[in-house]
Formats: sequence, structure tokens, C-alpha cells
Amino acid sequence: MPPVPQQWKGQCENGTAFSPSICNRKLIGARSFSKGLQAAGRNISKFEYDSPRDSDGHGTHTSSTAAGNHVHGASHFGYAKGTARGVAPRAHVAMYKVLWATDTFQSATSDVLAGMDQAIADGVDIMSLSLGFEQTPYFKDVIAIASISAVKKGIFVVCAAGNDGGLQTTYNGAPWIMTVGAGTLDRIFHASVTLHNGVTLKGISYFPESIYITDKPLYYGKDDENKAICNRKALDPEEVTGKIVLCDNTTETDVYGQLVEVERAGGYAAIFLTDYSDLDSSDYKIPSMTLPTSSGVLIRQYATGVSEPKVKRMQFILTEVGTKPAPQVAFFSSRGPDPINPGILKPDILAPGVDVLAAVAPNVPYTEVGNYDLVTDYALYSGTSMAAPHVAGVGALLKAVHPEWSPAAIRSAIMTSAYTIDNTGAILKNEMAGFPATPIDFGAGHVNPNKAMDPGLIYDLNFQDYVEFLCGLGYNDKQMKTVLRQSEWNCSQEPNTDLNYPSFIVLYNNETVKNFSRVVTNVGQEESAYRAILEFPTGMSISIEPSTLTFTQKYQKQDFVLSVEIDSEAPRMIYGYLRWIDQHNHTVSSPIMAIKI
Repeated sequence: MPPVPQQWKGQCENGTAFSPSICNRKLIGARSFSKGLQAAGRNISKFEYDSPRDSDGHGTHTSSTAAGNHVHGASHFGYAKGTARGVAPRAHVAMYKVLWATDTFQSATSDVLAGMDQAIADGVDIMSLSLGFEQTPYFKDVIAIASISAVKKGIFVVCAAGNDGGLQTTYNGAPWIMTVGAGTLDRIFHASVTLHNGVTLKGISYFPESIYITDKPLYYGKDDENKAICNRKALDPEEVTGKIVLCDNTTETDVYGQLVEVERAGGYAAIFLTDYSDLDSSDYKIPSMTLPTSSGVLIRQYATGVSEPKVKRMQFILTEVGTKPAPQVAFFSSRGPDPINPGILKPDILAPGVDVLAAVAPNVPYTEVGNYDLVTDYALYSGTSMAAPHVAGVGALLKAVHPEWSPAAIRSAIMTSAYTIDNTGAILKNEMAGFPATPIDFGAGHVNPNKAMDPGLIYDLNFQDYVEFLCGLGYNDKQMKTVLRQSEWNCSQEPNTDLNYPSFIVLYNNETVKNFSRVVTNVGQEESAYRAILEFPTGMSISIEPSTLTFTQKYQKQDFVLSVEIDSEAPRMIYGYLRWIDQHNHTVSSPIMAIKI
């Protein structure tokens, strides 16, 4: 690791089970914030440490070229595991612990704001936040308030979009924040089962032991619907003890409830037929696997067709890479339109957030199997909390290569270079449902770090642009002062909420035509000529003026107007693309989403 940057002003604080001597050239800062907790009259839990360290091993997770900031996961998100080592290996890391088990909403917001402000003062380059509070207007949102102060100082702020799934569920959607959704990887962890009739089926399993089950009776409660679906307290221990239990697909209970019931009744192992599993990787307390309902037909036919069904063998801890289709939009990843400001397309980007392998505390139980607690050095975690640090790492790399770029320039480079085609050559799909996703699900697409290094053109924004945006929202003086944290600002005569953003969204009702003004900056070769390629489906019409942009020097700016018209018979959601393509192999891509409201 290179030496600690000279401009670094942070420190490592002494505290319970944590000494400043633990810090080094990698971990260059560690602080905790609990004054809000104390002001609320709350005590730090006896299960927590009054220090930057916490008792279950969450620590330094994100990266920057000078120092990164990670504040711990909150009410809606899991904890983020790190990508500092994988994405930006030489990044220095600083961590800021701001949440406590005994927090109130008010104490948490106070400590989060204090931690973010301290990170700004310490001199971080990147902030990564895998946490979120309820969606509120920006003048009530401490993450939005602290983030705009960070962006004013040139700090790139990356936030998790949230794990609520569904439409209009995004968190941290302020336009000065890069909002990250979660995608799947091209890798699955599975088990296989071979029936005594020779049929072999493969399903998903995170059972952590490499065991091999042979010649076990297969139980299926075919004559009792509650037993067939492994409903709560339905199974008879005398019938299922020592057997592999088949649990049918159902809406009566979830898969976790079925697993608990099989375990309660003494089942030896379990097979769940489902197209949607709520099991976490740490839930597999008995040998078990999930099978899609389509392949489940075969095992159900066998279980009902012979008098004594048996499993010939069942095998666990199998890993397959290169699986298709991938990536997909994780089922839990929060979708747009953004509930606070639907006029900015959110999330901005998709990044790996499912089954991300992460270092964990090796002395804290990860899961329980039988009568034993299991510990591990590495574990799998899922959530937009895992996706955001990937993008923070990419931001750190871009900051190192292009130190002059603004936070908006970095975001633009990441967005316009993203991809929307999966490894089958089709548009990215929604996990579980399997149907094509849209920019409401994946934003500009899946992050493509290497392409982001050389985007060709960028859509830049500065602090004053955000001031104008807030003016356009109609905020009063008190609300403006709260967000900007300054007593004076200037609003133009005609404030505009149409920011110079790398994506476009049309919210239409009766009015079906919308014009967007944009300015792009050439960061590629000096002599560059771009032509606009417009892609749009039936029901949508897009035009652009001018349709060619010619640059003669680096950092030269050109503006254009994009016009979108929606047919009255168009579907409720429809989208197209603007792609600027030059002679140097740059493709600068922007999604254009239209939603009927």
C-alpha cells in the first residue's frame, strides 16, 4: 500500500476492543458517532462495542483514492461487505460507525449526519452508504443534506437504492447521489438429487456442509394438503423423522416457514418446490434445496406414483459458473420511479449485489447446523448494500485516473458506459419473473468499469445546477437553507428542474410531448465527431437537434435538445435510447423512459 495521503485529516479513535494501532496504510481512519444516541437518553447495548469496531464483525468496507467512507447498514438495508480489495486494490479506507442497535429514528439521523460531516472534514474522496431512512423531501433527509455538502467539496457519493423491490421504492434518490441497484452474478450454488427411478434434478442450495446422502426414504404428504405444503405444525414426526421431506409450492406459507416445520418434525433433509425462495444463505439449518416448480413436476409424479419413494443420492456444495441468463435485476432491488422526485430516473446503475462473497468475523456464528454453530472466514451476502460498494470502488478508480472530474462527471461516465444486454444476448431480465426489465429496474444498465475509464462524452453538473434544481422544486427559504446549509444562494429568473442528467424520464398524462436540453463535454480525443442513434419502439417517437456533434478540442462543450413524443395508445411504460457514437469507438448511451401517470 502507498503511504497515507498527506491531505488526510482523519484519525483512528481508541475504543472498546479497538486500538488505533490496528490502523495501517489500508485502514487509515476509524471513528464512531453516538452523541445523538446519548442525547436521546439511550445506552449503547451490552452486545455492542463503544468504538469504531462492532461486535459482529462489520467494519471497513469501501474505498477511495484518499479515503473512503462507509456508514453501517440501517433500517431497510443489510450491512455492506467490502469491495475495496477487489475493485480498487490500492485504495485507502476509512470507516465511520453511525448506527446502534438501541437507536431511535432521531438519534440515528443525528449520528449519520455527524459521521458524514466528519468524513467530509477528514478529506475523503468517495463516500459509500449502504443505509437509508424513510423517503422524505430533501430538506428532511439527512443523507441528501450531507451528500450535497460532500458533492460541493468534490466528493463522489454512492448510496444503496434499497431492498424493497416493487415500483416507486427507491431510497437515496437525490440527483447529486449515485443510486445503486443490485444485480445477480453468473454463478449459482446448488445441490442435486437423484431419485430411485434414475431421474436427476438440480436446484439451489446454500447448505454449508459437503455431505452425500444416499438411499433415504422420500416423504410427501400427498393425501393431506397441509402436509404436502409442509404447513405450520402439519407434519407428524412419526411419519417424517429420518426422511427426506418434499414440500409443495404454496402461497399459504413461505419457504423459510416450511424449512422450520421440517426441522421441527425431525425431517432428515428437505426439498422445496418454488419459483421464489425467501431463504437466506444462513437459513439452511438442515440439508435442503429448492427446485423450480417446472422440474418439481417430475419429483411429485414419482413421489405419488410408487408405494415407497426413495432418494438414491443427494449432494451439496456444488458451484456452477457461467450460468445464464446473467446478470439479472435482483428481485429485492428497489425500483423507480423515485417516490420523492420521479422526474429523475432512479436507480442510476446496477452492480453485483447477490451472493457476494465477503470476509466476515471468524469468531461469530454465521449459521447453525444441527446442534452446532458454524463459523467462517467468508460468507455470502445479498442486498443493494453489497452493490453500492462496487460502484464506490469504480468511482475511486475513475478519480485516480481523472482527478479533475467532478462527482457528476464520474457518475455520467459510469452510467453512459453501462450495458443492458445479458450473457444470452437479450435485454437484462428481472430475477424470478424472468421477463425483460426496463430502466425503471436497472437505470442506465449494469456497471462496466473498464468502459467507464474512457466514456468519450460526459454530462457534467456543478453545485449551482443543484441549487437551481432545488429552486425549481419551489422550496421556501427555510427549506433551501436546510438543504444547502448556507444563508445565501442565487436562483435564476426561471429555475429548472431538468438537470443535465445522463438519463431521461417522461412522466405523461394528457401532455405527451417533452423537450430536454442537455450539454455534453468532450473528454475523448480532441478531434471527434458524434452522430446520434435513436432507438425507440412503436408508441414512442424521439427526435434530436442537432443530430451530429463535432468537437475540435478536449473539454469542449456542445448542447442539444431531445424531444420525446408519446402516442396516446402507448403502453403505460415504454422506453428507448439515445446513443452518441463517434469514429473512435465511443458509445455514449442514455435511457429514455416514459411512464403514464
